[in-house]
Amino acid sequence: MKNIRDLPGYHHWKHFNPDDTRPFKDKADAKPETEKLLEHLDDLQYRLYAEGRRSLLIILQGMDTSGKDGTIRHVMSGVSPQSCRVTSFKVPTPEERAHDFLWRIHCNVPPAGTMGIFNRSHYEDVLVTRVHGQVSDKEAEHRYNRINDFEKLLVKSDTTILKFYLGISKEEQKKRLESRLKDPNKRWKLSPADIAERRFWPQYQKYYAEAIRATSTKHASWYLVPANHKWYRNHFVAYTIVKTLKEMDPQFPLAAKGLSKLKIR
Repeated sequence: MKNIRDLPGYHHWKHFNPDDTRPFKDKADAKPETEKLLEHLDDLQYRLYAEGRRSLLIILQGMDTSGKDGTIRHVMSGVSPQSCRVTSFKVPTPEERAHDFLWRIHCNVPPAGTMGIFNRSHYEDVLVTRVHGQVSDKEAEHRYNRINDFEKLLVKSDTTILKFYLGISKEEQKKRLESRLKDPNKRWKLSPADIAERRFWPQYQKYYAEAIRATSTKHASWYLVPANHKWYRNHFVAYTIVKTLKEMDPQFPLAAKGLSKLKIR
């Protein structure tokens, strides 16, 4: 298994290259290891569920077409739905807007024994809101502090957090948008808003960089994932999840082991 620190983009923004695939040459080169990772993931999430004491929260952020849905579909292909829940955060509803911005997030944090995946998250409230001038610089700073406090609380409550930024180039996004436009089976995923938001690409890059710097902490750091190549994106995310679960080392309950002495008549 390749060392995660050999993979490009590890926590760094300045030299981030969305086209990187190191240390692999191509999809075929990475395929055997990716398949092994998915097998390990199935076993580890089962142990996490059986243990029932801790949880894992996976946060996926990125520009439109960066592959959040695809990552979930491929990396989680062998995970039991019983122990994994995906939450997709859209534009806040009137009820959600009536509360603080973290209210709807906290309601969806994974309970003990499960894996939770946020397809977009509380980070939308320091990204979209800033790009469109809905919050001031001062308010954004306050929100960064609240996010850090919130994530620290989750970690202290036995929830491990993995935050992934799926980075693609503007050129790659254009290709993916055009592909959706041409393919009737993918066109449903495209909206005029996706195309309109491309006008704000520089602003999104600026505020993503700022948000990542402000919220990459010891207890919840960011992983910058080169995502121009979908196969590499999937490998990177799978590797990091498996590595984290191995470090958590979930165990089957001791009480269950004692049942082996029972006789069934």
